[in-house]
Amino acid sequence: MTLTNAQKKHLRGLTHDLDPVVMVAGKGLSDNVLAEIEQALNHHELVKIKLRGEREDRLRWIERIGDATGAELVHRIGQVACFFRRNPEQPRIDLPR
Repeated sequence: MTLTNAQKKHLRGLTHDLDPVVMVAGKGLSDNVLAEIEQALNHHELVKIKLRGEREDRLRWIERIGDATGAELVHRIGQVACFFRRNPEQPRIDLPR
């Protein structure tokens, strides 16, 4: 699913009140961390992830998270990235068209 600019703007507004649900730190993006992100996306659809590492590592992790989960990057600021993936069975967030 590709998000439009209006949809990304709407989702960015929703992320302000979110706390990070997963943190990627010194040991990097392991399979267990990816499983946690997958579970959070299934439950919440919109998740905020804290990425504690060097800039190159963070960029690599963001790309890997998107590829592994099929989630769309909503935005990233510093050490925080927000992803969205629609739950086909129980959608929770209404997106503008």
